[in-house]
Amino acid sequence: MTTDAQILSALRAAENSGVSGAELSLKLGISRAAIWARIEELRKLGYEIEASPHLGYRLTNDPDVLHADDLVARLGKTQIIGRDIRVFQETTSTNDVVEKLARDGVKEGVVVFAESQTRGRGRLGRKWISPAGKGLWFSILLRPELRPQEATQLTVAAATALWRAIHAETGLHAEIKWPNDILFRGKKVAGILTEMNAELDRVKYLILGVGVDVNQAANEFPPEVRKLATSLRAELGRPLLRAELATAILRELDRDYARVCGGHFAELADEWEERCTTIGQPVTISIGERQIRGHAESLDDDGALLVRTEHGHLERIIGGDVTVEK
Repeated sequence: MTTDAQILSALRAAENSGVSGAELSLKLGISRAAIWARIEELRKLGYEIEASPHLGYRLTNDPDVLHADDLVARLGKTQIIGRDIRVFQETTSTNDVVEKLARDGVKEGVVVFAESQTRGRGRLGRKWISPAGKGLWFSILLRPELRPQEATQLTVAAATALWRAIHAETGLHAEIKWPNDILFRGKKVAGILTEMNAELDRVKYLILGVGVDVNQAANEFPPEVRKLATSLRAELGRPLLRAELATAILRELDRDYARVCGGHFAELADEWEERCTTIGQPVTISIGERQIRGHAESLDDDGALLVRTEHGHLERIIGGDVTVEK
């Protein structure tokens, strides 16, 4: 943990009682002058930190920015996801950045955030609009000991983690649409893009990309997506501090990744089915030029969707575009 992360962690732990420069100096093993210099740098980033002869330093307000040291300080110790966090002001796609890190041999668990993406993407080659400072656009490098056909488990796990974190931070009850969408009243608020590099019998690495529309006003969405998309701010009626939501999501993702790797996917599948509006509904799945119509029944052990077709056959669906028929 960097010096800035340790300072922010100490300030948050102290809450309103404050922490003295002498305490911070002793804890971090650096001079009080060095502490003061770091406090000044944090103030330049927008952190409001009061200094008092009696109370010491107090953190009184946070800026709505994504700062790697702050995210690390908020998150605390995790098993894998979030032990290395990097933030870019702008990039093409966070999946692109993590792809390079994966090829360079970086350990799993690294998380790359971007304040904005110029070529953010969703499933099936669709564009994901990623305006600066309005949402959470991030990707995670994972190296699970899974077979390629089991990789869908991680998309399911990510959806349940997103649902849980959003509910904890907002009190809102979202819907999950198979395989990767989080919705409110049929409008998309978050999506998951899983990209994989695998051999025949094992996953070499997997990139879990997540996009969450957080603080856009309804009129800030492009006209062509306003009927399809929403934001947490639009649903809740107030803006959210993105760093708080980001760390809640990472904490839940870390927990659920451990459950998948520990062989407990069935527990997640049960939770997913409780939240999913696809299960039990008539659906049409488009896979290229092919269309499958039927009734979505459940998930299988690998996270694929089981659909009873109009001809009575049980089809195992691992990809495609799903439309829930009304």
